[in-house]
Amino acid sequence: LSLTMVLLEYQVVGRHLPTATQPNPKVFRMRLFAPNPVVAKSRFWYFISRVHKMKRASGEILGCHQIFERKPLKVKNFGVLLRYNSRTGTHNLYKEFRDTSRNGAVNQLYSDMAARHRARFASVQIMDVKEIAAKDARRAATKQFHNSKIRFPLTHRVLRPSLPRFKTTFKAAR
Repeated sequence: LSLTMVLLEYQVVGRHLPTATQPNPKVFRMRLFAPNPVVAKSRFWYFISRVHKMKRASGEILGCHQIFERKPLKVKNFGVLLRYNSRTGTHNLYKEFRDTSRNGAVNQLYSDMAARHRARFASVQIMDVKEIAAKDARRAATKQFHNSKIRFPLTHRVLRPSLPRFKTTFKAAR
């Protein structure tokens, strides 16, 4: 998938096709991150086929809806539990991110996985994304922002001339 891809959260609901022996099959719901509904439905079939004896030919999708953030202006801590396939094997990971939305945290996650672990979109499986309280944060990179007196000083402020006529290469006065 592309470099500028923005992942959105979708809720996909599906089930087995009704048959004479099973007129009301069990309904399954899954929350997935994908760039569009088509990929979300595809990922639904990918994951459901690994958990239940079900595939696209023998099932149907009842609904696919985008999930939106309740408070998109508040900065929150997110804990992400995932597994990914590296060159050597399958690994479980827990990572923390600070963002205003679950979508933003997951986009950070995929960038981080590509940078630190060289793991592409297809090799990463997100198992759980939870909003966590400040006291439950484990990683130092997340905890460093939990200081109420945090400051971001602007170091090395260089004064520039207000107009080009005040800019001189050599000063005449000593």
